[in-house]
Amino acid sequence: MTASPTVRRRRIARELRQLRERAGMTLDVAARQLNMSKSNLSRIENAQIGIKPRDVRAALALYQVTGNDAEALIEIARGAQQRGWWQHYSDVLPEWFEFYVGLEAEAATLRTYEAEAVPGLLQTEAYAREVYRLTAGEDDIDRKVAARLRRQDVLRSDEPVELSVVLNEAVLLRPVSERSVMAEQLAHLEAATQLPNVTIQVLPFAAGGHPAMNSPYVILTFADAADAAVVYLENLTTGLALEEVAQVRSYSLVHERLRRLALDPASSLVRLKEASRYFT
Repeated sequence: MTASPTVRRRRIARELRQLRERAGMTLDVAARQLNMSKSNLSRIENAQIGIKPRDVRAALALYQVTGNDAEALIEIARGAQQRGWWQHYSDVLPEWFEFYVGLEAEAATLRTYEAEAVPGLLQTEAYAREVYRLTAGEDDIDRKVAARLRRQDVLRSDEPVELSVVLNEAVLLRPVSERSVMAEQLAHLEAATQLPNVTIQVLPFAAGGHPAMNSPYVILTFADAADAAVVYLENLTTGLALEEVAQVRSYSLVHERLRRLALDPASSLVRLKEASRYFT
């Protein structure tokens, strides 16, 4: 998996917040001592903006952190300043989505439910192009599609992400494009089920109501226990990362319930093949 500067930024943010609180300092006091505004320090501690290694060093001195502990955090801050591949697509990826891609790049597991479309990590080029055309028009479509396909490297890297997908049955049957595009996409999903790190389950119409009817989601966990799990939600204009333990637990329980309601992986593959025949 990629060493993601986004994950490093998130880690240093959490460490600095905890160290400040352990030192018994308010945001106001710490910001004054560090010659920065309260709002800037708050944004740093919430991983909304980065912090330079020299400023990390100043904060650690203020919080009386020295030696190996200090050097380890400064090294994390240096890593957070590196550029991820996704930043080369900043002209077509909104900042809020760059943040998500940075998390995705270092995730150990991804658990997701999709109600309307195939998840980006499993889309073919033609299907991705049509989804962008329908939702965002033709502007910069080649670069948007290229970025989406580049994201898929996490499935086939030396340490591939473990992907658990629950797909609403409607995803298989909704003709977002011409029949050949849909046939290719469903064949691609069939092939993906053969990857040892990918599990695809179809939630059939017969399952009826379920706890995620209004809320597609992605739950990300990381190999390093220091990096807390995240739930990512998205709409047309923005994305939201939920990091509270209770929030992550709620979505994790929902995902497990959806998996129980869905067809098992073998039956889901049968359903994929049936849907493929509809488009051939």
